[in-house]
Amino acid sequence: MTAMGILFCAMSAVSATPNQVVLTDVEHVTVYYESGRFGGWPANHGIWIWDNEILVGYGRGYYKDLGSRHHIDREKPEEHWLARSLDGGSTWRLEHPAEKGYLIPEGEALHGIETPGLAIKPTTACPGGINFVHPQFAMTVRMNSANSGISRFYYSYDKGKNWEGPFGLPNFDAPGTATRTDYIVEDEDSCMVFGTAAKQDAKEGRVYCIRTDDGGKSWQFVSYIGEEMKQDGYFGIMPSSVRLGKKELLVTQRRRMGPDDRHIAQHRSLDNGKTWTEEPNPVASVGAGNPPAMIKLQDGRLCLTYGYRAEPYSMCAKLSDDGGKTWGPELVLRNDGTTTDMGYPRTVQRPDGKVVTVYYFADGKRGPERFIAATIWTPPAK
Repeated sequence: MTAMGILFCAMSAVSATPNQVVLTDVEHVTVYYESGRFGGWPANHGIWIWDNEILVGYGRGYYKDLGSRHHIDREKPEEHWLARSLDGGSTWRLEHPAEKGYLIPEGEALHGIETPGLAIKPTTACPGGINFVHPQFAMTVRMNSANSGISRFYYSYDKGKNWEGPFGLPNFDAPGTATRTDYIVEDEDSCMVFGTAAKQDAKEGRVYCIRTDDGGKSWQFVSYIGEEMKQDGYFGIMPSSVRLGKKELLVTQRRRMGPDDRHIAQHRSLDNGKTWTEEPNPVASVGAGNPPAMIKLQDGRLCLTYGYRAEPYSMCAKLSDDGGKTWGPELVLRNDGTTTDMGYPRTVQRPDGKVVTVYYFADGKRGPERFIAATIWTPPAK
């Protein structure tokens, strides 16, 4: 498909609550939009950066108005696509890895629908030998189902142009797993993956941590992060993690504790993931629920981005200069959304210090379709 990169002018100042700051030095870029189509969920697929080259994954399906649910036609195929920018997020070109036999969804990710001409590779055991510190390394972790399937991963040594996999991840006695892309590389042979396991009632979900020390050949269960919430409809899912020290880890997660309590929770480990302490929620409300995307900035601060799925439908961020012990005011990147069906960000920082947050959105300017957008912004000075 043709390259995308439609720039929108910076937001003018708008009213905000006392605990909000509306950023005006922002650029909004369209990564992917197509009439009649649905683009969604960068958080599920992952984002990677090499200098000013950025690669992000997303789901591409067909648009269908389904009321309050995701507006994707479940009777038609969903595909795994990639968008690549060579200029720090200003312009993008779209890539369909399935054309080369890579990253083809399987199981419920395709909603049981055959896609003509695309042969789904079987999920196999990884033989090991992955070099996690390869300078052009990327890994994406995908799932079959939101609560009862298996998870699998692919990896690349050439910035996502070619992929190896899929390789299966164990369920570790859980009824199923629904792991998205969140990992921390430790050394050439070792990597930690943070994901979501189904609760014992086979409903979503509970965040966990696993690791490999033999290049992906075998995986060991490290810990669950937070207690299992046995109430129906309560869950903790979709983690985003950072390493703060040799043994210190911080994990944020999307959590629901009742119909009106949907927030971002936070846990800290001081023993490299073996045990966790819950800390105050960095974000008290994300509307109808949205996952976090957390990174460590070049100046040492933490940056947390997320979608707010209630009016005004917004993309937001928070910063912490003390390793997540406290968080600053909510930074509003944009608040011109038209629906709860938005968000799911992933975020990277460019060499020049600007931050690029990629998410899915709908603003009603071209139609009702969901599209993939990027906001390029500068974190306020300390």
